[in-house]
Amino acid sequence: MKNISKFSFAMLAMLSCQQLIAQQKSYTVTSPDNKVKVTLIAGKQINWSLSYNGNEVIQPSVAAIRLDGGEIIGNNVKVLSNKTLTVNSKFEAYNYKKKIVTENYRQLTLNCKGGYDFIVRTYNDGIAYRFVLNKTKPVKVMAEDANFKFADDYKVFIPYAHDPRLKGDYYQTSFEALYNEVPLSKVIADSLAFLPMLVDLGNGAKAAVLEAGLEDYPGMYVVKNKDEQHALKADFAKYPAKEELRRLNTLVTERTDYIATVKGNAALPWRAVIVAPDDKTLLNNDMVQKLAGPSRIKDVAWIKPGKVAWDWWNDWNISHVDFKAGINTATYKHYVDFASENKLEYVILDEGWSNSVDMTKLNSAVDLKEIISYAQQKNVGIILWATWHGVMANMNGIFKKYADMGAKGFKIDFFDRDDQKVTSSVYKIAETAAKYHLLVDLHGMYKPDGIQRVYPNVFNFEGVKGLENSKWALNDDVPRYDVSIPFIRMLAGPMDYTPGAMRNANKASYRPINSNPMSQGTRSHQLAMYVIFEAPIQMLADNPTAYRREQESTNFISKVPTVFDETVPLLGKVGEYVAIARRNDDTWYVGAMTNWDARDLEIDLSFLSKGTYEAEIFKDGVNADRDATDYVRELVKVSAREKIKVHLSSGGGWAARIYPAKQ
Repeated sequence: MKNISKFSFAMLAMLSCQQLIAQQKSYTVTSPDNKVKVTLIAGKQINWSLSYNGNEVIQPSVAAIRLDGGEIIGNNVKVLSNKTLTVNSKFEAYNYKKKIVTENYRQLTLNCKGGYDFIVRTYNDGIAYRFVLNKTKPVKVMAEDANFKFADDYKVFIPYAHDPRLKGDYYQTSFEALYNEVPLSKVIADSLAFLPMLVDLGNGAKAAVLEAGLEDYPGMYVVKNKDEQHALKADFAKYPAKEELRRLNTLVTERTDYIATVKGNAALPWRAVIVAPDDKTLLNNDMVQKLAGPSRIKDVAWIKPGKVAWDWWNDWNISHVDFKAGINTATYKHYVDFASENKLEYVILDEGWSNSVDMTKLNSAVDLKEIISYAQQKNVGIILWATWHGVMANMNGIFKKYADMGAKGFKIDFFDRDDQKVTSSVYKIAETAAKYHLLVDLHGMYKPDGIQRVYPNVFNFEGVKGLENSKWALNDDVPRYDVSIPFIRMLAGPMDYTPGAMRNANKASYRPINSNPMSQGTRSHQLAMYVIFEAPIQMLADNPTAYRREQESTNFISKVPTVFDETVPLLGKVGEYVAIARRNDDTWYVGAMTNWDARDLEIDLSFLSKGTYEAEIFKDGVNADRDATDYVRELVKVSAREKIKVHLSSGGGWAARIYPAKQ
């Protein structure tokens, strides 16, 4: 009897296993060029895996959504139907690094019992998946299971979210961090990291993890998955239950037990993995643009990108004038004069022009109507700084009041979170600002998620450890970071890095000074940022006095557009060097930067059309390794047949404007 029982148990176990296997369904989705492949297993769970060029990148990883009441979307999957789709089209991009974006992918949609779809797309440069709910009423999302189980112990460039200056809420962060470069096995346990993050697959290939479409849903962090080797998993901020205003920040003091309440027919965010054969290819990636929806603004003619004279970084520290510089009318008129002289489109009035909590209360030293009127006469637009809390207190009233006064936009600061309350508010801010023809610059902010395509009046996002940190940070390796973010952070979209320092320092001479801040690296390194760093509204961070003293550099900055018709990646190795060419009309702009290592590069000009061109070049001077402000400007004739040899000093750069030569 004992033997029969063992035999029966074994048979039952085998039959159960066979039944489970029979219930599982396997699907394969390949990219149009057949180099990217996703394999889906839909059974007890949804598992997806990714291979690139025949090599396994991500091993089977679970995707699921847990709703209130215990329902788990993605468990015990029963596929009712499946549908495939192939798309090969193009769309016009607004305020972007190129005019036309090509959209070429294959898509699989699994319609599943339980009221949801699971959608997978494969592009030639990566994959994306999302859940779409087909419920009849709103639901609470308690948690999301998103996993990235890499095939080996690859090196990862990972930005940790924790800011030691902030206490309390685990998810309160500035989204500013240098990259921790470690094997996946050495990722710090229980430490949140934000996206995008980059994984080195070896032999030059790279993979980047990011997301798109955060409307009404919290942003995704990643943490080490201690139950799997070489794996990361998603973490999300719970919805806030209680908040408290502390000076400029709204801090969460208590959170609920769920991450979001969503509509019954909600399309949840895209989870995406970009793949590239080499570092250089990452410099021209459009994944977030492709995953975002089309523009919701029909008439975009009023949306004008451009450059901005900015006051805060330079501490309003202008000199050789006959008035007391500071947050006052005379100082802002001076900034307007400077902007007008140099054909800059905007001036920002940063913190101090109004009460940061009640924005209807103006600083008595600032006659805003007079400043706006003066700026209008000089063809300069005024952008106003605000806190997220201040805007949310009376969004319609504030936007209408200052739009009626003639303001052109708002720089909104101190979001410092990406829970559902904040991400939902960002879309509402964009929509309401568009109603009043206002531009939006999002500072103190998480990375872009595609809203910049949905609402083209949204220009910039911070979510980057920008130049402002040079006012206080002593030990940051900034040049290395500068040549890392074009391959990682910029995959998500534009950055409010705020370049333009005219006081430049090498490694030995740099020190943080609040009122006269300097940059790490050379002058040409700063000028190259205007070509390399994407920002439809790009700052001039230094003060008018410094720029007038360095008019030759200022002239170059003023001529570089902030949006382009075409982008061509030239050279690049993450953390080491980068070179990019961008075209606007018939003029090309080229930028190159290095880390603290001096190096020689060769810039191939074959991106030029036939004919003779003139190039205005700014390069590191022979003594730039000792005095980082040392540069040389030269004018040379060039053509598409040439390759220019470029020497970059330690922390150096190279920038050029190339235009058709006059016949």
